[in-house]
Amino acid sequence: MRPIFSRRTVLTASAASGAAALVATGTAEAVQAPGKGDRPPVTAQPPTRELRALLQEIDPARIEATVRKLVSFGTRHTLSIQDDPARGIGAARDWLLAELRSYAAASGGRMTAELQSYVQEPASRIPTATRITNVIATLRGSVTPERVYVVSGHYDSRVTDVMDATSDAPGADDDASGVAVVLELARVMAKRRPASTIVFAAVAGEEQGLYGATYMAQQFKAAGVDVQGMFTNDIVGSSTADDGTRDPYTVRLFAEGVPSSETPEQAAIRRSVGGENDSATRQLSRFVRDVADNDVTGMHVRVVYRRDRYLRGGDHIPFLERSYPAARFTEPAEDFAHQHQDVRVDETGKQFGDLPEFCDFRYIARVARVNAATLWSLAQAPGAPRGAKIVTSALTNSTDLVWTRGTEPDLAGYEIVWRETTAPEWTHVIPVGDVTRQGVDLSKDNVFFGVRAVNKAGLKSPVAFPEPAS
Repeated sequence: MRPIFSRRTVLTASAASGAAALVATGTAEAVQAPGKGDRPPVTAQPPTRELRALLQEIDPARIEATVRKLVSFGTRHTLSIQDDPARGIGAARDWLLAELRSYAAASGGRMTAELQSYVQEPASRIPTATRITNVIATLRGSVTPERVYVVSGHYDSRVTDVMDATSDAPGADDDASGVAVVLELARVMAKRRPASTIVFAAVAGEEQGLYGATYMAQQFKAAGVDVQGMFTNDIVGSSTADDGTRDPYTVRLFAEGVPSSETPEQAAIRRSVGGENDSATRQLSRFVRDVADNDVTGMHVRVVYRRDRYLRGGDHIPFLERSYPAARFTEPAEDFAHQHQDVRVDETGKQFGDLPEFCDFRYIARVARVNAATLWSLAQAPGAPRGAKIVTSALTNSTDLVWTRGTEPDLAGYEIVWRETTAPEWTHVIPVGDVTRQGVDLSKDNVFFGVRAVNKAGLKSPVAFPEPAS
């Protein structure tokens, strides 16, 4: 007979889970980023010793050196010169490839670095046929290499006129900062053995229309690559807003709700049972909070429930359009005088332009730690459960959930999570063991459920939101 959890048991399991989370952190108070008072969700995962050691290696000085080196190429406009060794996007491309290959040399053969290139025929903001090249390093997983996570930043830059390919376009914050995060992650992870595969990408063509990221996402989709999470770091270089206020301990994470790739059939299910706040991307954003909003990163992850900012878009969008979970990291409040601007001083003495002196390199390092905590935790944990469904063959006031058992060799079992339909975070956790069907004495009509996997080390996957099944 399948076990049934009573309402009393469910509440007890939730309280035990919350207490265990606090014990694991070694404190009686909720772990919090500096100046923040939010309690961590009950699904939060304390960092392992392995992860703590990795995060300590992230170096603000190396991040600063990367930003300044990219700025030194004058312009990295997608339409700029590609065969000059010192100026233009081609010089930046070649330097990035050399850097990633130097990291790969220390990986014992686990990491490779290559150029991913194609010719973009004339299109919006591309007046003539133009070669667009992504610089990509792949760190192959040692246990489940078929499961892939991607982190990116775009190395092209621009000034006020998006078609001006010759003026100096330093692009320090937008987006040498994001590329610096990617390179630093590649450097510190190259010497390690993630269970799943991690792809580090510096992409081109973002300012002209997300061309490089679109090509990369298309290549993954055509090859049937199982990308279970993608993050772009775009404008993560400054903790100072346009009014001079500073918030050096917050990074925004933009995460869409209704999927960009939603089919009419999926939309009909969503309208029937809900789930606007439970897309795979929203579950991914909750996972980021679970593993990266803590004392080890020193950061508060402010999840924003929308795909991107008003009037803007980033390299996660092509992945969303191809049904991959993807989200965007961005600094807490932008200063628009220091992005998409000609370098100049106006009549009031105000400096315009995306210059490195407006970057906060320690802040970028903390953003890198958020990314590292997320990617390493994803790569080491099981994948999100497949085939999660709520059985709807009969009218009942209890709930039956089913799912497909994962193939990870270290899989230990599963947990059911639930929350009120009005709650933004999961509030209750129920360990259920190594099973693929579980009954809960709570009405599926009244709450939302999810399922997550747990391995033998206690690491937990992102949550899978179940669909109805007869």
